Amino acid sequence: MNPNAPKASIDRVVGEIERMGAAAHLSQGKFRTVIGAVGEEAILDQNHLASLDGVEKVVPIMKPYKLASREFHEDDSVIEVGGGKVPKVPVGGHHAACIAGPCAVENEQMLYKIARHVRDGGATILRGGVYKPRTSPYSFQGLGTEALKWMRACGDEMGMPICVEVMDTRQVEEMEKYVDCFQIGARNMQNFDLLREVGKTRKPVLLKRGLSASVKEWLMSAEYVLSQGNRGVIMCERGIKTFEDSIRYSLDIGSVPVLNQWSHLPIIVDPSHAAGKRDYVAALALAGMAAGAHGVIVEVHYCPSEAQCDGPQALLPETFKELMVQLRLIAAIHKREFAEAGELASA
Repeated sequence: MNPNAPKASIDRVVGEIERMGAAAHLSQGKFRTVIGAVGEEAILDQNHLASLDGVEKVVPIMKPYKLASREFHEDDSVIEVGGGKVPKVPVGGHHAACIAGPCAVENEQMLYKIARHVRDGGATILRGGVYKPRTSPYSFQGLGTEALKWMRACGDEMGMPICVEVMDTRQVEEMEKYVDCFQIGARNMQNFDLLREVGKTRKPVLLKRGLSASVKEWLMSAEYVLSQGNRGVIMCERGIKTFEDSIRYSLDIGSVPVLNQWSHLPIIVDPSHAAGKRDYVAALALAGMAAGAHGVIVEVHYCPSEAQCDGPQALLPETFKELMVQLRLIAAIHKREFAEAGELASA
């Protein structure tokens, strides 16, 4: 639209796009409004749209991921996680965030103890699995709804939004009442029904890259969420399968600058799952931040040997605290800043 296009003109264009059978998505920046017309190209009369009052030009977006592309939204998106009883934590642009906590919620006492450690160490979003996708059906599968309620209560008490993995479309409605951010795990990156379902909510979605997915395929999965009207997608690079077996997965550091160039969506890295061993987690986290990530998600446990899930990759609280000091220094190079939990609570 023209920079000074009135609301009536914007509404008219939206109405015409919808009349043609496409979906209209508004992206309103500081100086300009862009309206994305998402649908089959054949049903859109571009000449008619170009003739409407207030329209500056009609530009076809050639990439298959329309709403996730820089062509649709030039500025970095900033996703706010939380609200209500907990502060909003911004992710994206100049805002960096750390999501931390146990791999799985094993009991209430353990959750609260780890939550205090990560909050005091510098994390602003609490993670914890309540439904666990495990390779073996005999491994610990999580405690479900009971653990979800513990997460909500703990997050409220600590002043931290909570991020929890959802595994099935049938879980979305119940989990939406509790979580501040849905996590889509690597194995579900192309579970399109689940992506659509979380896209119908207005809770942010942390979308992990699939084990063998290209960056384009990953962005297409984000498009499924965005196409349902949910603009709050945070991308998460967590390592891909390659021939290398010295660590669990190969953390694709190159995907960070690529995604920053191709998309406006924020990206964070998950060094814990890529490394599989705590000795390498800090180095991978720092590398991700140096490449331009907007934050990290890491696993922390005060007694990893007792953890029922992924203990070898969990950082000890003191190591996590040291890592956060280093992450802040690296983030500053990109003019990004990790907020303190106390600052968010008073904002």
